[in-house]
Amino acid sequence: MVVDQPAETWRTVRFAAETSARSAPITWGQRALWLAIRRHGAGQVMFTLKRWVAVPRRVQADPERVLPAISALMARHASLRTRLELADDSPAQLVADAGEVPVLLVPDESGDPAGTARLVADRLAAEPFAHDKDWPQRFAVVTRDGSAYQVVVVFSHTTVDFRAAELVLRDLRLLLARGGIDTPAGLQSADIAELEQVERHRRRSARAAAYWVEATRRLSRDTRLPMRDPLTPRFRRGLLVSAAADTAVPLIAGRYAATSSTVLLAAAAATVGEWSGNDVVGMHTMVNNRVLDGYPAAIAKLNQLALVPVDLTGAEAMAQLLPRVWQAAMDGYRHAYYDPQELSDAFSAVGLPYATGVSPHCYFNDIRLSTDSDLLGREVDERVVRAAAARTTFALAERFERFTWRMRIEIVDQPAGLGLALTADTTYFSLDAIEAFLRALEARLVDAAFG
Repeated sequence: MVVDQPAETWRTVRFAAETSARSAPITWGQRALWLAIRRHGAGQVMFTLKRWVAVPRRVQADPERVLPAISALMARHASLRTRLELADDSPAQLVADAGEVPVLLVPDESGDPAGTARLVADRLAAEPFAHDKDWPQRFAVVTRDGSAYQVVVVFSHTTVDFRAAELVLRDLRLLLARGGIDTPAGLQSADIAELEQVERHRRRSARAAAYWVEATRRLSRDTRLPMRDPLTPRFRRGLLVSAAADTAVPLIAGRYAATSSTVLLAAAAATVGEWSGNDVVGMHTMVNNRVLDGYPAAIAKLNQLALVPVDLTGAEAMAQLLPRVWQAAMDGYRHAYYDPQELSDAFSAVGLPYATGVSPHCYFNDIRLSTDSDLLGREVDERVVRAAAARTTFALAERFERFTWRMRIEIVDQPAGLGLALTADTTYFSLDAIEAFLRALEARLVDAAFG
């Protein structure tokens, strides 16, 4: 006998907060996105954070118990009840005190609820958010044989960053397991926006703007890379997976008491300098800006770009380069919390371009889940590590017609080793050059590991 599988259904979940509705300016992190939307269009700059959470076993038997947890989550965090008005020159965020959120119930027919959750997350993320009408996240519940197995949450990056998304998921797990949370919620997006208007933060932003102007004046927009007719699409991404680099990085970090991220930033900067012919290179990184009081637990988009100018003059060895990079990074991180409009105005005042066209500098993004690892169980003999480099793989990946950076270097997790990715402008990088650049970065790391 064939048993019909239940169909997908939408449920409406009501929520009501204990706090009143309110409005506030957008945060500095949101303003950066708003300015990018005005320059490039929402389709070029908006992206989502796709997550899913396993339902505790004692809750699985009744999907109806999951919906109150979603309601309580919405009531707890004002940022999840926030819509954005971005159409005019005075963008604002509007926080609701009550409302309804749709939740999609999806039966799993594969026997793999987590796999189904991944597919559902992709579907929910495919439709762009209308931020003046939609809540900044979407929910689904994956069921199997009448039991709830996974809760899917797709966040818009307008209201949360990576850390905030993890904090929201932590609260969701607690609400699923316990039904409530005793501790108060952290600062919300509207709270951050109001704090950013106080004098001490305005002074911080002014200092950051002055730093960015001074640092940018040190950087050359020129490169010795030859120009050519670009491919179509113009920007291409290549991914190198290296077991040799995966061992070399912690070896270097251990020798010089540095973090692996600093080691990788230093090696990337040196490789960019070698290829561009510039003694001072501009490296952009993303900073989470969560060191201020109350900010570690904030549910808001706080991450912003930092500018790290690295002077490579006379620093041929990693021992010479790492202290410079660490100091330059600290300076950049300290000046990574700012009002983007103030930065734009400061650049205009001295005749410097700000966020126009393709940036000639490099965006370095270490997005590994765990950025530091030990060498337990690894073979660290030089001959073995160098032999592993012969098994390094390279593959071309995504293509983009429009992109913000001439170069973007990403450090990513890969099962077979450390992932080194380069997205490059084919006006300057042929497809062969993308691979050659990444292999040069790998070789620099391996050579530095063994002196």
